[in-house]
Parts: sequence; C-alpha cells; structure tokens
Amino acid sequence: MSTHNLLIIGQGDIGLPVTNALAREGLSVTGLARSERQHYDLVDSANFLQADALTLTAEQLDPFTHIAIIVTPDEYSASGYHDSYLAINQHLATFASKLVNLERVVFISSTGVYGQDGGEWIDEHTVPITPARDASKVILQAEQALQQGFDNKAIIIRPSGIYGRARLMRLRKAREPQKEPVAAAHWSNRIMDRDLVTIISNVLKIDAPKPLYIATDYRPVTTFELGVWLSEQIGKTAPAIDDKKSSVTGKRLHSNIPLAWLEYADWQIGYRDILDHQQ
Repeated sequence: MSTHNLLIIGQGDIGLPVTNALAREGLSVTGLARSERQHYDLVDSANFLQADALTLTAEQLDPFTHIAIIVTPDEYSASGYHDSYLAINQHLATFASKLVNLERVVFISSTGVYGQDGGEWIDEHTVPITPARDASKVILQAEQALQQGFDNKAIIIRPSGIYGRARLMRLRKAREPQKEPVAAAHWSNRIMDRDLVTIISNVLKIDAPKPLYIATDYRPVTTFELGVWLSEQIGKTAPAIDDKKSSVTGKRLHSNIPLAWLEYADWQIGYRDILDHQQ
C-alpha cells in the first residue's frame, strides 16, 4: 500500500472527500483542480496540483501509480460532457504507453449509459443499449476511450442516482404541498454520496479490482413508492399516481458492490439518516 501514489482529477463533492479519505489513511495522494488550493478544504497531508487536466503532460503524470477521474462538466449538456469527460479521457489515453508506473486508472462514469428503459434488471454483464440522452452517449464514449488506451488498467465505476445530506431533491419534492402526479412504475436506483466515496477509495486500494462496478445500493425502488414513503415520514400528503403514465419504465440495477463497503445498503436506511440528521 505504501507504494501507491494517487492522483485524483477533480475536487468536487466526491473527488475532494476521496482525496481526503486517502490522505487520512496515510497514502500519498494529490488532488488536481483548476482553481487554487485555498478553494478546497483539503487535509494538510494531501498534496495539490492546480492545473487543467487537458494540459497535463506525460512528465507530470509519470510519478503516479493510480489515477481517478472524478470530474463535473461545466454545463450538463452533450457539449459539456464532451469537453470534460471525453476530452480528458482521450487526452490521458494518448500517454498510455509512456506511463510506465501507472497500474490503474479509475473513471467515475454513470448508470445513465444504460439505455434500457422498461424496468429491466441490469447487472455488471449487461451490455448497455444506446442511451437516448446525448450526454449519456458521450459518457459511454469516454469509457471506451479510456479502455482503448489503457486496456485492463482501466476500471469503470458507474454510480446510480447520488443522494445525501446535501442532495435533497426527493425530500424537497415530498415537502411540496401540491405534488405533481407520479408514474405508477418508474424504477429508480441510488447511492449515498458517502458510500460512493468509500467505493472509489476501495477500488483505488484493493489488489484485484473488477473491471466494472455498478455503484448502487441493494434496493431499487419506484419513484412512486419512494415518494409515498418519504411523504409519510414527514407527515405530508402522498403523491397521486399519474394515470397517463401506466407503462413500466426505468431500470433496476443489481449492485456488485461488496455489502461491507456500504453503510447505507438501501434507500430507507439512507433517507432515515438524512431525516435524523436534519432533526
């Protein structure tokens, strides 16, 4: 473990806590971001590199044994994802043959790359149907660019819907006095943000990671069931079913994350934590 020299590209809501978690374990870790270090609450033992990932050179990357790409696009559009996810992965892939010290490069992708939308069960062996959303198509291209460059050194993590104490969209919807009707059977999946940080940290550290992780909890849920349950927890009126949306949509994800890595193995445990924290 002491030989690890890690680079975390992106110091946002997930990248920053990953950097800090690894640094607290005594690992040599560098967080990379475009802004100055003072903008990030990095622990003292973490190193910092201020740079645009698209300007990185082979010489700058050469010391690192493990790289994680945890970026957020400047805008949530196909062009925004193209200029971040895809451009960075393509840029790094051009150095693949020169980075002799590199053992692993981990890309945080999205389960949005699965275009399946009929309530299907998805596992780590499922081949994605081309997604309808253009941005998701770009993310899938970004995965492929990294795999083509780095072959089996490339590890893909596909998180489902990320939620947490500061990500309260569903809770805000549950608190609305006038709720929009909800589809009867739209399947959804989620992962607590703190569990995602643990997953990424572990994938960077373990000896023999899988090539693909579906980073989701162990319990898919329809948005209707989730909305009803949350409304009941906070004493609000439950949403009604939208009669115009009767078909089964969405997808159900089989997690291949070891249960021991998850503090919040299902959404009820996660939302109870959020509600307790707020109280």
